[in-house]
Amino acid sequence: MNTPLSNVFKIAASAGAATVAAQTIRAEDQPKKTQIKKAIMLGTVGVKGSILEKFKAIKEAGFAGVEPSSHMDVNELLKARDETGLEIPSVCCGTHWKENLASPNPAERARGLDGLRQSLQDARKYGASSVLFISAVVTKEVSYGDAYTRSQAEVRKAIPLAEELGVKIAIENVWNNFLLSPMEAARYVDEFKSPMVGWHFDIGNVLRYGWPEQWIPVLGSRIQKLHIKEYSRDKMLSGGLWKGFDAPLLEGSNNWPAIVKALRQINYTGWAIAEQGGGGSLEGLKNLSERMDKILAG
Repeated sequence: MNTPLSNVFKIAASAGAATVAAQTIRAEDQPKKTQIKKAIMLGTVGVKGSILEKFKAIKEAGFAGVEPSSHMDVNELLKARDETGLEIPSVCCGTHWKENLASPNPAERARGLDGLRQSLQDARKYGASSVLFISAVVTKEVSYGDAYTRSQAEVRKAIPLAEELGVKIAIENVWNNFLLSPMEAARYVDEFKSPMVGWHFDIGNVLRYGWPEQWIPVLGSRIQKLHIKEYSRDKMLSGGLWKGFDAPLLEGSNNWPAIVKALRQINYTGWAIAEQGGGGSLEGLKNLSERMDKILAG
């Protein structure tokens, strides 16, 4: 049977519309691309010169922000920030390794709490939205259980100040023998029952005992900031734990496409902050920036 030409056009148009609709649905099913801003930890920048000169090199290399430590010269940092236009999205507490919030010594815990409070105040002055904080260190003398309860008790004392300043406390996963799984990390944060406590997720630190792409879905919206860092399990096995960090970005054990996919699936739109060797010169900073671009492009 012959089909009139007009009907052929109608059928073709209908099929085309169906194809477009199917393509639209498939696109919606894909994780959305997110705009993640790129920063670098100031302590990793080895460019010689003043803070302003370091900020200028960071800016020229293509970064949009920088993460300083607390207890620095606030006026000098603000001048460098304003002159270069770099943002300061996060501040790293400068006392958390030295003054353990889980210490059996009340005086040390008090000093650790003072350090956290100072970090929050510094962050407010810079316009940062969170403070990177190591809440406890488990040692032979500090048990896991004591680290959990003592650190939570001390962090709770800082929450009113965090609320007043509008700056979040972001707990980081580090090699402190504490909070070694994403489930436990999420539970630890949730038990504060406060939106002012979240997580600063360090990607490279996880590879010693897990996979970053498995942590991200569990931590989800608790993640306030990212530390971008490479780690090589092969170098760890051949040269020791710390040797694992001796790997350039994209040349270690991180499965970056899987990591970025996981970040897109939780709609992460915050900052990715490089904490990586290689920033000892302007050329090195540019290389880091370019490698981060490749990573974040997915």
